[in-house]
Amino acid sequence: MQTRVFIVHMLTDLGSRLFTKAKEFGLMSEGYVWIMTSGMTNSIDSMESSVRDSMQGVLGVRTYIPRTTELENFTIRWKTKFQQHNPTILNAELNVIGLWAYDATLALADIVEKVGTTNFNFEKRTNSSNLTDLETIKVSQNGPKLRKALRGTRFRGLAGEFRLDNGQLQSSTFQIINVNGNGERVIAFWTPENGLVRKLNSTNTSSYSTSKKNLGPIIWPGDSSSVPKGWEIPTSGKKLRIGVPVKDGFSEFVKVTHDPSTNTTQVTGYSIDVFNTVMEALPYAVSYEFIPFAKPNGESAGTYDEMVYQVYLGNFDAVAGDTTIIANRSNFVDFTTPYTESGVTMVVPIKDNESKNAWVFLKPLTLDLWITSGCFFVFIGFVVWVLEHRINEEFRGPPLHEIGTSLWYSFSTLIFAQRKSPSP
Repeated sequence: MQTRVFIVHMLTDLGSRLFTKAKEFGLMSEGYVWIMTSGMTNSIDSMESSVRDSMQGVLGVRTYIPRTTELENFTIRWKTKFQQHNPTILNAELNVIGLWAYDATLALADIVEKVGTTNFNFEKRTNSSNLTDLETIKVSQNGPKLRKALRGTRFRGLAGEFRLDNGQLQSSTFQIINVNGNGERVIAFWTPENGLVRKLNSTNTSSYSTSKKNLGPIIWPGDSSSVPKGWEIPTSGKKLRIGVPVKDGFSEFVKVTHDPSTNTTQVTGYSIDVFNTVMEALPYAVSYEFIPFAKPNGESAGTYDEMVYQVYLGNFDAVAGDTTIIANRSNFVDFTTPYTESGVTMVVPIKDNESKNAWVFLKPLTLDLWITSGCFFVFIGFVVWVLEHRINEEFRGPPLHEIGTSLWYSFSTLIFAQRKSPSP
């Protein structure tokens, strides 16, 4: 498999020659992806038109410079001054590196005014007579003070906020551009707080995003709008040899069919479908072919143990089929996670002869237990009537009333929880 994604991180002059040669070799056609880091993208405006023609479809990340009135006025003054000293150079542009240099000079001048110019002497770092050119350079005695003050300096410059972190000038916002035609298109912005955003100061920036939906339309190399895969299968690449068992009988897992008329072999079955699905789910392409473990006459060339051992010998790169994981085979090959369980299972029908009726609730208890419960039900009611009908008016009256009251009391005693009412 050949990759077709390239990230360019180099000096502008060297990168310009790289893209020119890449176009000559056909590497700027459809299917390729080129991404430039900010070091080269920040200087894209200073590149020659021939170089930009060879960079069509390239993506780049560059520092975002907000357009302000101060920046526009400074650019006009700079172009006028530059044209006076370089009349032969037309349409010169000031990039972010020049703006950083101006802001750094402004910061240094401001610090010198604060620190003061007293004791601004220079001294040699060594008294050795055998000095190189660099060792003869004198060092300012106020250097440590200037360095300390410069690290704490923060102000709004032409290139945005000026601040140093660990001695490096930091950028808070980046543009993602797409080189197209004679210029470049901004397809998204990146900020430390919100990640990828389509537009700055957007109202929908409540969370950090890395979604490609926030990217604008991209014209890829070869003037293509289709997203490249990023890789390509070489036509002369080696295919993986996947061994499959050849057997008679149960063929639902693996079935090998040979067509004598076309002299082709077709391998199907559940295990083959699982293998093909896994290979298609990989984020990259793998070329492979199924090789039946068979003799020239089409019969099986051996047992499953012998087929697995062919992987150890290097005759197969892998084996796909209903191969059981056992200890002796694990000594020679590695197995994937099992995708089915082995064993023998019986499936038998269940015959339900029980009728479905309204008296099904009687099934949990036997007939003898129901009769016993009924007898106790009547006996408790009779005992309660004997004890209560002389002193309790509720147990007096017509015979049906006395029988109903006694049975209800017996029923409530068996069903409901009895408790004594609390005393006031």
